[in-house]
Amino acid sequence: MRLDPEIVHLDMEWGGMKMIVLRPRNKKEKLPGILWLHGGGYFEGGPEMVFVSKGMDAARKFGAVLVSPEYRLSGTAPYPAALDDAYAALKWLNDNREKLGVDRIMVGGESAGGGLAAALCMLARDRGEIEISYQMPLYPMLDCDDTESSRDNNNPLFWNTKRNHEAWKQYLGELWGSDDVPPYASPAKQTDYSRLPPCYTFVADGEPFYCETLEYVRRLNEAGVEAHTDVFHADQHAFDAVFPWKKISKEAKAKFLERFAEQLEKNRT
Repeated sequence: MRLDPEIVHLDMEWGGMKMIVLRPRNKKEKLPGILWLHGGGYFEGGPEMVFVSKGMDAARKFGAVLVSPEYRLSGTAPYPAALDDAYAALKWLNDNREKLGVDRIMVGGESAGGGLAAALCMLARDRGEIEISYQMPLYPMLDCDDTESSRDNNNPLFWNTKRNHEAWKQYLGELWGSDDVPPYASPAKQTDYSRLPPCYTFVADGEPFYCETLEYVRRLNEAGVEAHTDVFHADQHAFDAVFPWKKISKEAKAKFLERFAEQLEKNRT
């Protein structure tokens, strides 16, 4: 399905935030609106990454309005800047539902974008202003503390323990190493998982975020929230993006689209 891009500049107190908005051509019926948050450890990356994201795959296959904001990176502004910007983008999407032809709002992202999506779901629930119908935090960056899989991960290619520590330290700023890190900054700190949106994610069993991803899904299920994860055998973080031509990456894409289709069908019934 053809998606037409548009650049929107959202006025913020700190300036203007660029957002890439992609809309299906010639679609008349109401569509899902997907807020997709890019990865990059909170310190790098940009909204253009949406063009090679799973959010883009879903929008192309099923038809959706896709919004990707250029949230502030931690080198410029640490927490809560990225979350504030993500919420502003969410509010813009919600305020423009009629104009965009959106009937429900979903959020997702990869890696740090997945962690930010999870935090955004918690913030939206607690503020009670905007309803998020579904979350897709893929191999999300959720826990600022070491887990069994992130503690001694020395993968030289992309993401490992050293880079993870550096990224969290920069993102959290003065909160780094303290006992006062809120769940909006590190969603693994959350104690109340009730009333959060249904969730789908996938992760590799050899990557740093393996344990925190499974723990997130487990705690959602314990709180009565429908949540599923698919685990793939790989050592590489973001394996589907780094090696998109590999069989395992194609399998992950197919499973993601299958789960997305199931969610769409549930919304219709």
